[in-house]
Amino acid sequence: MNSGGEKSKNPLQDKSFAFAVRVVRLYQHLTQEKKEFVLSKQLLRSGTSMGANVEEGIGGYTKKDFRVKLSISYKEARETKYWLRLLKETGYISEQAFESMLHDCEELAKLLFVILRNSKDEK
Repeated sequence: MNSGGEKSKNPLQDKSFAFAVRVVRLYQHLTQEKKEFVLSKQLLRSGTSMGANVEEGIGGYTKKDFRVKLSISYKEARETKYWLRLLKETGYISEQAFESMLHDCEELAKLLFVILRNSKDEK
């Protein structure tokens, strides 16, 4: 059993958790240093929801449960990219921070997409 700080044997689980930690830290920075509370809250919700849905999917009882939760996680990744772009364009995060976060988010989205596509092929 993974207690949060330990690495699991599931790369998606590990990457989505690590990304959620980065999102929480960015949220803390935005609220404490930039005094931005609205966009950052949206980012916090979507960016941490990805990992939560991955966890729920892994713990699902059926393949359908798994696909539904990973599908939600994929949609949350797309939403997270939107909030990151908006935060960059409005000057709340730097180009460098944006590129780094976007890279990780896109990597997760691609991984989720491949898993979803492959799970549809399995009957």
